Amino acid sequence: MNRREFVQAGTGVVSGMLLLKTSTAFGYEANSAVRHGLLGCGNRGTSVAESFAKNTTARVVALGDLFSDNLAAGRDHFDRLNAGLGHAPIDGKLLFQGPHAFEQMAASKDVDLIQISTPPFFHVQHLEAAVDAGKHVYCEKPVGIDVRQARQALEIAKRVQPTQSVDVGFQCRNAPPITAAAERIKGGALGKIAVVAGYYYAPASEEKKHPGVSADEYRLRNWLWDRALSGDILVEQNIHIIDLCNWMLGARPEKAHATGGRNVLTHYGDCWDNYEVQFTYPGDVRLSFSSTQFGDYGDFDAGLRLYGAEGSASVPYSGPVQIKGAQAWAWQDSTGQQAGTGRFAANGAFSDNLALADREKERTFIESITTGRVHNQIAEGVETALSCMLGRMAGYTQREVTWEELLAHGETYELGFSMEQFA
Repeated sequence: MNRREFVQAGTGVVSGMLLLKTSTAFGYEANSAVRHGLLGCGNRGTSVAESFAKNTTARVVALGDLFSDNLAAGRDHFDRLNAGLGHAPIDGKLLFQGPHAFEQMAASKDVDLIQISTPPFFHVQHLEAAVDAGKHVYCEKPVGIDVRQARQALEIAKRVQPTQSVDVGFQCRNAPPITAAAERIKGGALGKIAVVAGYYYAPASEEKKHPGVSADEYRLRNWLWDRALSGDILVEQNIHIIDLCNWMLGARPEKAHATGGRNVLTHYGDCWDNYEVQFTYPGDVRLSFSSTQFGDYGDFDAGLRLYGAEGSASVPYSGPVQIKGAQAWAWQDSTGQQAGTGRFAANGAFSDNLALADREKERTFIESITTGRVHNQIAEGVETALSCMLGRMAGYTQREVTWEELLAHGETYELGFSMEQFA
């Protein structure tokens, strides 16, 4: 299958969804919109909500953000987007600003779905409010930045109602080339897998400049540089590759040892700019993972290579997605790409092998809502987040750490200031 065939098949699926003639268990009629509220009007949040609006029956009707300038920019963006789609502008009563915006949006009867695209430190708090209010939730990764939050998320998962759908933003799983490769790998195309190599080499994140703001506001606006707010690069960014490995192996790591540090970056913050992690999975399968997040010289590459007794597989963001060996296979549209030539997308909207990832993830999620075949991906999201925390702890302590030790340690990060100052 190539991209054209996939697009045609996908169009048929969505058309079928739009032509349903019966009400679902949730009362969504055939062509009624799922009313979408975006919590966090930043770069990634805006990109994902726009994709929902363009590619599904969801309609962005509400916005929330801590800062008034972000909220105003979001309103302008989505008013123009909605006008182009023939929809009404955002109603002023559905604009929520300040530290309680998440609670106000959760309480609104005019919102069906809440997209959580706030800094990772707040994901679990905002997830709890949305779930307890009975909303469908699309929560960006990670589901927790420390063990305490991970445990809290698992308790929230138990309260998800049979009529609620909750997805975690691991859209890479839905990229057609990666999905096709994963099916073959999980079907045994490589034989016994022994070694996996994972990598995520990315440029530094850019500073958000707002002269005259307080130190606390500066931290919040530049949360990617802050360990407590982001979880560090392994938990916030590299998590996509660790998730793909867990998914393809059907397991989570048992232990890890790691090195790394802050060797290049000199700006404010305490996140590392490089990691080298050795994860051990059941059956003594090893994942060697390497990452960087510094520089701005056009060097970006991310993906996995898996090696088994009967073949090897390459699953990059950009470059040939293929299997070599006894069950050789390749994704046709990727074979002309040169590995490592992709461009980094700060908003997560990558091209090449991930070009359709967001669209397919969002369509699958909205279909779960409109058909009643709901998802609850919280526990799976927590497992991947904990896998990354395992590597992070191994790096910080400079020793091997087991899964049991991570959970027993119960690491906790504190914000260190009150959010009420932004009320």
